[in-house]
Amino acid sequence: MYQDVLIPTDGSDGTRQSITHGLTIADRFDATIHALSIVPEGPLGTLQSDAATPAAHRAVDRIEAEASRGGAEAVTAVEQGVPHEEILEYADDHDIDMIIMGTQGRTGLDRLLVGSVTERVVRMADVPVVTVRLTDEIQIDDADDAERIARATLTADVEELEADDITLLEKPHRISAVWTVSLETDSETVQVHVDALSGEARVER
Repeated sequence: MYQDVLIPTDGSDGTRQSITHGLTIADRFDATIHALSIVPEGPLGTLQSDAATPAAHRAVDRIEAEASRGGAEAVTAVEQGVPHEEILEYADDHDIDMIIMGTQGRTGLDRLLVGSVTERVVRMADVPVVTVRLTDEIQIDDADDAERIARATLTADVEELEADDITLLEKPHRISAVWTVSLETDSETVQVHVDALSGEARVER
C-alpha cells in the first residue's frame, strides 16, 4: 500500500514524533523512507543564517541513520525554495504514497512557520498526510548537560576509560530532539546520541 514515505524535516524538536511514526510505517509496509529538508528562499530566506544548509543536511542525515539502524532503505534530499511547494513537488516527482509531518517547530516564529507549512501541505497534497505533535517536553535543553551525559555514557561503555581521556571534538547540536555529541579517546572517535526527552544515551561507532 505504501512503498514510498516522505518525512519533511527542519531538524526541530517537533519532527521527533513524525520521524518515529514514519519509521514505524516504513517497517510495517517495507517502504522506502524519503527524508527531505528545505532551505527557504524568497520571503522566508531572510530568516535563515549561513548555518541553514548544514543544519538541513544534518536533519536528513539523522533520519537516514535512524532508518539504517532499523534496516529500512532511506533516500535523502536538501532543496531550496518555498517549503510547502518543494515538499509537494518532491512528492509528485518521486511518487510518494504518504507524507508524515510534525505540527510544531522549535519555539516562537519557528513554531508558526512549521505549523503554516504543514497546514498548506495538508490542504494541497494529493496523497495522505499524517500530522504528528511532539507531546513530550524537552528535558535536556542545554549543550553542557548533553556533553556531561555523553561523557558518562562513554566512560561506562569503555572499560578503564577515564573522563580526562575524552576530548570534545565540536559543540553538541540538537536535531529532532536528539543531541549529537562527538567525542574522541586515544583509541577511537565516536558520536554519542542523547535523547533530549528522556536523557537516555547511545554510543555510535
